[in-house]
Amino acid sequence: MALVSTSTTTANGTAAVLADLGPIAQLRAGGLGRRLPQLYAGLVLYGLSIAMMVRSDLGVAPWDVLHTGVTHHLPFTIGQVLVGVSFLVLVFWIPLREKPGIGTVSNALVIGFSADLFLSVLSTPDSLVARAALVVGGVVLCGLATAVYIGAQLGRGPRDGLMTGLSRRTGLSLRLVRTGLEITVVVIGLLLGGALGFGTVLYALGIGPLTQAMLPYVIAPVSVRDVVTSAE
Repeated sequence: MALVSTSTTTANGTAAVLADLGPIAQLRAGGLGRRLPQLYAGLVLYGLSIAMMVRSDLGVAPWDVLHTGVTHHLPFTIGQVLVGVSFLVLVFWIPLREKPGIGTVSNALVIGFSADLFLSVLSTPDSLVARAALVVGGVVLCGLATAVYIGAQLGRGPRDGLMTGLSRRTGLSLRLVRTGLEITVVVIGLLLGGALGFGTVLYALGIGPLTQAMLPYVIAPVSVRDVVTSAE
């Protein structure tokens, strides 16, 4: 069901609020001329944020602790591992009955390829100050990128869908499920030699507030004709 506030509905029949639309409704909700470019801009920026945090050498996001750990044992790049893990996560969507959208598949592919592209042109600075600026900038950019691609309203990413699906099936809160998932992937990543550090803590503390603060400014309006208002 979609959470829609009628107070935000405009005269032309659109609503600039987040709506939980199915895969077909996402495409029928209008505004694709804005929403598709916004989706891919957000995903590319997300890939850049990953590269910035990796090159800072001061720690990466929880899932990237896992991704960097895997690269120590398999002949794959971080981006390739990210793509592989994304599609593995999508397998777990099946019993959870989550429905992927164009944004879900794009998320799995574009972020990984973008991360590898930016990693090929970025290097780790010698200065600690420059590295700190890189990791802080990476976290802030990740918050913006997350808001931008979520605001496009074209489907959740693989990891987000796993979180919401588990929450719905278990009755546990989203916060608890997310915490459990991220602790799990960090532990596995550490056992594999992943890159845990200051950036990991900064990401864990900052990504939620940053995304929440930026999201209202980048939500793309969708047609209310394809949105079912929830009574929640």
